[in-house]
Amino acid sequence: MKRPLRGDMPLAITLPLHYDLAIRTRQRRWRRIAIGILVLLGATLLLAGFWMPAKAELAQHLLDRAWSDTAASGGGAAARPWPWADTWPVARLTLPGARKPLNVLAGASGRNLAFAPALMDGSAAPGAHGVTVIAGHRDTHFRALAELAVGDVFALERPDGAVYQYAVTGLDVVDSERTEIRLDADESIVVLVTCWPFEAVTVGGKWRYLVTAHLVSTAGPAPARTTSF
Repeated sequence: MKRPLRGDMPLAITLPLHYDLAIRTRQRRWRRIAIGILVLLGATLLLAGFWMPAKAELAQHLLDRAWSDTAASGGGAAARPWPWADTWPVARLTLPGARKPLNVLAGASGRNLAFAPALMDGSAAPGAHGVTVIAGHRDTHFRALAELAVGDVFALERPDGAVYQYAVTGLDVVDSERTEIRLDADESIVVLVTCWPFEAVTVGGKWRYLVTAHLVSTAGPAPARTTSF
């Protein structure tokens, strides 16, 4: 005689042993895959963190070597920092309190500005009569512009050994969409340009910070009188 099931007792279902083992094996496999993905992601982020500083350090080493090669020729040969580069060092800029001078590259393109400050096309050659316009990023090479004050002096060196000292005479914030920089002058003037404000989170924008400086002393060969590079 069969015993009736009590309504308050759940019916127990027993799964085969091999089915339970299959579930556990699948769970362990997915757990290993998830851990592997997390480890790979962490390693990728770690390598990326080391790669950018290493790339920047290597670029500065190559730029320093290109400067040395260009200076060794007296400025007669434009040494490229790497074979496919479309730029070369045209000057060295030493700002007050800087640990080392900044290489200034030819052509202020976005690609060149990623490596160093750059001389804008059409502006005067460093040390020459006219306005020399040098641009740089506010959060890297030209961060120090925020500390400059009227009267501060910085140096600009050419590959032929000439060194020019400039005194800061003006600090201005301008709208790049409405402001133009005149490049003609009867004396040597340098304008350092970067984005503004310095603490901005987003990149770009129309505001620019201008540091204007006039020549106060010269050492080395006399510059050619020209208003274009």
